[in-house]
Amino acid sequence: MKKYILLVFFATQLGFANNPVWSKGGHRVVGEVAQENLTKKAAKAIAALLDGQSLAAVSTFGDEIKADSSYRGFSAWHYVNYPADKKYGDEPPSKQGDLMTGIEKCIEIIKDENSTKVDKAFYLKMLVHLIGDLHQPMHVGRLEDKGGNDIQVRWFNKGSNLHRVWDSNMIEDYGMSYSELAYNLPQLTKAQKKTMQKGDIYDWVEESQDLANDIYGSVEMGEKLYYRYSYDWFGTVEAQLEKGGLRLAKVLNDLF
Repeated sequence: MKKYILLVFFATQLGFANNPVWSKGGHRVVGEVAQENLTKKAAKAIAALLDGQSLAAVSTFGDEIKADSSYRGFSAWHYVNYPADKKYGDEPPSKQGDLMTGIEKCIEIIKDENSTKVDKAFYLKMLVHLIGDLHQPMHVGRLEDKGGNDIQVRWFNKGSNLHRVWDSNMIEDYGMSYSELAYNLPQLTKAQKKTMQKGDIYDWVEESQDLANDIYGSVEMGEKLYYRYSYDWFGTVEAQLEKGGLRLAKVLNDLF
């Protein structure tokens, strides 16, 4: 019996091994920033749908459901891969769906007056998560290396890969809770926030891909990364978290 359980667990892990995720802290920062920038109307409607839970609290929902194989159909929603010299939509989307089609589906169901509260709440939680994923640049990385998952590096002499460095290594080693990190992000004026919120998800995915292309050039296979890498790139991590939160707020304010 124990062997059977271990085999099932191992198989489940393999099934989701290549699914990229922001760290829990990263997603919660995005949720916290968004929460602070909701209109009163949107905040009230969202609180009713989520039974009072905050956006930070539900922001990791998209990763948590991976433990249940019945949600496996949502796995492909966490990322999108397309050639660096093309724009999203130049090639047919994946039959399994992708980050962009996932976001579109969430918005569609939330806007549908015929959707149940249960469905709206589910897809709202997914939307919060996916807008966060959209701003982790390696979620828009290359197909051939699984968004940097196959680019092995050392992080402070521990095995890692380029995707994990951006997902969690830099954020976790920074040593702040998500609320501390959200509070200490650069203070922006209303005008600066509006500028950051310009565009839509299709503009934002191109921006993330451009950044991903720069990140690919930031390391070599097998490279040992230390303080210098965080010094050079953590400001970018903070900017992406702040953009993700502000843009999530924009999407939600428009929806509600």
